[in-house]
Amino acid sequence: MTDVLVVGAGPVGLSLAIELARHGVRCRIIDKAAEPSRFCRAIGVTPRTLEIWESMGLARDMVDAGLWLTGMRSIINGKTMPDEVVPELDLPYAALGLPQYETERLLTARLNELGIHVECGVELIGVTAGADRVLVELRDSLAALESAEFAYVVGCDGAHSRIRKEIGASFDGDAYPWSFMLGDVHIDWDLAYGRALRAVRPVEGGPPDMFIAIPLPGRGRYRVSMLAPQSVQDLAGSDHGIQTEMPGPSLADLQAIADDLLPDGARLSDLRWSSIFRISMRLASLYRHGRLLIAGDAAHIHPPTGGQGMNTGIQDVHNLAWKLALVLKRQAAADLLDSYEAERRPVGADVIARTRAASENYGREIDKANARLVDAQILVAYHESRIVRDDAGPGVAGLVPGDRAADVSGLARQGLGFPLRLFDMLAGTDHVLLARIDGEDVAGALVDFAAFAADWRRSHDVPLRFVAIVADGPQQPGVAVLHDPARRFGAAYGGASAFLVRPDGYIGWRGPSFRHDGLADYFETLMKGA
Repeated sequence: MTDVLVVGAGPVGLSLAIELARHGVRCRIIDKAAEPSRFCRAIGVTPRTLEIWESMGLARDMVDAGLWLTGMRSIINGKTMPDEVVPELDLPYAALGLPQYETERLLTARLNELGIHVECGVELIGVTAGADRVLVELRDSLAALESAEFAYVVGCDGAHSRIRKEIGASFDGDAYPWSFMLGDVHIDWDLAYGRALRAVRPVEGGPPDMFIAIPLPGRGRYRVSMLAPQSVQDLAGSDHGIQTEMPGPSLADLQAIADDLLPDGARLSDLRWSSIFRISMRLASLYRHGRLLIAGDAAHIHPPTGGQGMNTGIQDVHNLAWKLALVLKRQAAADLLDSYEAERRPVGADVIARTRAASENYGREIDKANARLVDAQILVAYHESRIVRDDAGPGVAGLVPGDRAADVSGLARQGLGFPLRLFDMLAGTDHVLLARIDGEDVAGALVDFAAFAADWRRSHDVPLRFVAIVADGPQQPGVAVLHDPARRFGAAYGGASAFLVRPDGYIGWRGPSFRHDGLADYFETLMKGA
């Protein structure tokens, strides 16, 4: 029996399959489409997603294939504003522009390297979930049928998810009554490479007239979007997403909107593809029932404003994969999977609320600085989760359990002739214990930390890596000793002395010392899934 069946080979399903493989979990991934989509659905990649791709060994390839989104030109009611340049956010990565078909190509290549291949043209037609396994019926492109058993099935199968229906989840929400037109075109104008453009004309009592151009890799290439004219509105379906059953708009249809809203004009040419697009806002009432789970668009759909959709789905499965791996390896009880919905469903609800508000106030934003931080997705936190624990004591400032573990640069390690980042030490699939060690006897404390690490490995099954952070100190067996003479770690993390970082890059526990009993209690809670 294979461990996991992943249904859907978009960016979310591919990311889940990669993460499961990295954690040593056997999986299959299927998609009913015979080949990858040529449409450019998602473009924006958030800084947080790039951090995840870095841990997966993919960030460099993604950056090389994309372009940095550096700013925007706004035209409001025909008046052209000065170009707005995106400020630095003091993060490891900026916002990247990458067409979804390129994202899928690179994720697929990475998955192939791990020995797993997408089974295209294979459709899930039946599901029977039992107490200890899931029996599925599959049908391939030649109508051949197959029965197979899996420990878990995860639906990354989009807005019309079969798995969501199987778990009995409602998909509550509504849809905008308007349709939009999309197109991949070349545009002749003076906009700097990497900058977007939006032309907006408010309409009383209705959606604004708009023309939005998001840059794609390649000089002069853009994905344009705009409200569809009434003739198209009358024909469009009601489904969320690209209406593949409808003919796409012509270049002349797109050019007419550009001519109407761009005061200086712009010539559109070389139309590669076009489509009609519909937008819904819906959230699944459940993310899991027994051995069936959902992620990505199967769990939440919303307006594309801010480029949150694909990124939120990728972060769903980054949260899920390590938990599934612990359960499948019998290192944690199945109840640990309850924390997936508990942590991620509020994130989905928040994204739906924010993107809806941003869409309905498009062109009238007030707090853009905070919106950038939120859209970067580094402020996502799990403070109310039952699998985070704070033993640092009252009033201890700094990052707390449930926060994203921050990067720290300028670190050093004996024998390495180059500086390190903290993310270099957090990369991988294990929990990591960070211990800041200072005081008069650093050398003695390091020996004690190494002894603690050796004892821990003898008495615990869950892999844990040990990293000491000191101003200066000698190497020790079984632990990594990082030198931080500028005390940048303390500036980033605050007053606690020990932090446990989960495999998804979030702080699970902090305390006053690595020997605090709360660390063992935390793992006991984690393994029970309480």
